[in-house]
Amino acid sequence: MDYKRSAKEVIEYIGGKENIVSAAHCATRLRLVIADNDKMNTEAIENVDGVKGVFEAAGQIQIIFGTGTVNKVYDEFIAQAGITAASKDDVKQAANAQQNVFKRGIKTLGDIFVPIIPAIVASGLLMGVLEGLCNVWPEMANSGTYTIIHMFSNAAFNFLPILIAISAARTFGGNLFLGAVIGMIMIHGDLINAWSVSGMNPADIPTASVWFGLYDIQLVGYQGHVIPVIIAVWLMSFIEKRLHKIVPEIIDLFVTPLVSVLVTGYLTLTIIGPIFSTVENWVLSGAQALISIPFGIGAAVAGALYAPTVVAGLHHMYNALEAGLISQIGVNTWMPIATAANVAQGAAALAVALKTRNNKTKAMALPASLSAFLGITEPAIFGVNIRFMTPFVAGCIGGACGALVAGIFGIGASAYGITGLFGFLITTNYTFQYALEMIVAAAVAFVISWALFKGEDKKTKKASGTTSVQAAASLTAPAEGKDEKNTVYAPMKGEAIPMTEVKDETFAGEVLGKGFAMIPEEGKIYAPFNGTLDMIFDTKHALGLTSQDGVELLIHVGINTVELNGQYYTAHAQNGDTIRQGQLLLEFDIPKIQAAGYDVTTPVIVTNTPDYSEILVEKTGACDAGEKVMTVK
Repeated sequence: MDYKRSAKEVIEYIGGKENIVSAAHCATRLRLVIADNDKMNTEAIENVDGVKGVFEAAGQIQIIFGTGTVNKVYDEFIAQAGITAASKDDVKQAANAQQNVFKRGIKTLGDIFVPIIPAIVASGLLMGVLEGLCNVWPEMANSGTYTIIHMFSNAAFNFLPILIAISAARTFGGNLFLGAVIGMIMIHGDLINAWSVSGMNPADIPTASVWFGLYDIQLVGYQGHVIPVIIAVWLMSFIEKRLHKIVPEIIDLFVTPLVSVLVTGYLTLTIIGPIFSTVENWVLSGAQALISIPFGIGAAVAGALYAPTVVAGLHHMYNALEAGLISQIGVNTWMPIATAANVAQGAAALAVALKTRNNKTKAMALPASLSAFLGITEPAIFGVNIRFMTPFVAGCIGGACGALVAGIFGIGASAYGITGLFGFLITTNYTFQYALEMIVAAAVAFVISWALFKGEDKKTKKASGTTSVQAAASLTAPAEGKDEKNTVYAPMKGEAIPMTEVKDETFAGEVLGKGFAMIPEEGKIYAPFNGTLDMIFDTKHALGLTSQDGVELLIHVGINTVELNGQYYTAHAQNGDTIRQGQLLLEFDIPKIQAAGYDVTTPVIVTNTPDYSEILVEKTGACDAGEKVMTVK
């Protein structure tokens, strides 16, 4: 692989050096933030050598190269782009700055709740294990072991405001221990436990007069609440950081913590808590009302919309919703809906993996689908389904059907942060129902995706501009010319040579597939069979075609000619056009390309080579356009 060339093409297809804001890489992906996403050519990037997929998430363009490759491409990328290396956190900050206020708010919720997922998962799993054991051995509920482990399973939920406060302080840049104090204040033992209030007479709830007798507040804790804690710690962090700037260092250690806790604590118990706990109750009541719509209709709507919210980057808000549901009613009824949506997207991607004849797509879709069954959907959604759209739609329909089952049976979980197959560990009271909803979601999504996905040769994306007369005619005219089954005719007039003689290691080594090459005498490319023109690169130096028999072909006009940026090339057809053998597709100026220092040798490659047992080049030497050159079996 030519890492330098791949990096150069990525820079070109994301809109050039001037469009780059920040760049970093993780174990498998190049993570970029660019100024204008409209300047990016996603399809061209997907065809860069080494690229296994492209998707956008959380304001970042993420290009999958794979372990061991991405770091080498990244080194070339930053060298050619003339930028300094950045960390993943730097890129996240840059991406966050590019987003609007609403999306930044949603991302902040994710930054707060994702780090505490292990604690919630541990408690939820313990609770699920206990429930499962008690179903098998009822007498265990009376044992001392049960009492002790049950205490463990409740710990994270009983002290959830403290966990949230610490994570929020880290996110907002405040002192973690001051944040913990704010969380402790909100569930202090001198306040009535919020879970005990429902059974009390309102007159028996103690109150306190605040703001110089202006009004009274109930002395009730905030167990089961999350939003008031986040708002309170944001305020504390804001006050603390401001005080650090204005308070002299000699007294900063005493004044800043005192004022931060005093002001924030009083405002929280008297204003922030009462207001935002009410708002949170409205949100949770709305979510429960939606899920409780009769016959599972509300749950089905939520299941259909879940994946689109992932695409929009809004799914982090569900962490807060699920935490609130667990804290207030003890059951997470949103998790089964998320599972239905995730599993459905995985099944839709699996249908693509099994049906496509493009090995690159297959290699990406299969592991992505398995990942979605385990609860990680981004590879399936962004790497596969959203590219072809029909699988994404199939996934949304399957998610709605699976969520419908979840709504009808009222399935609930004991934690959040786990979906898919691992969700059985936190849905022990609904094992059969949970399995049924996943089967329904997966089956519906798979069948619809299989029926609607026609393969990449049917994917159309019209280029801007007026359709040429030839292209328009090709959409309606019957196939003409020679069209022997599994045959590739010479796409130009010139000399056919073995691929191994091409003066480029990538082509000569048949890395992209087997085939032949031609040294052109005339600067015209004709259709080598009847089929579809999948794509003409923006730089017009290469064409991707698929025959009616499923032969996928790449015609690459010249070596390294992508660097010409389309100069000296004229296209006569458009992406998605139906083509007939012998139809003129492209013209290029041989003398000018050679004068610019480029070799015009043109590789003709069967990109789905593994689909065939034999690829036979039957003719070399001088050829006229339209002569039979190659067959596949």
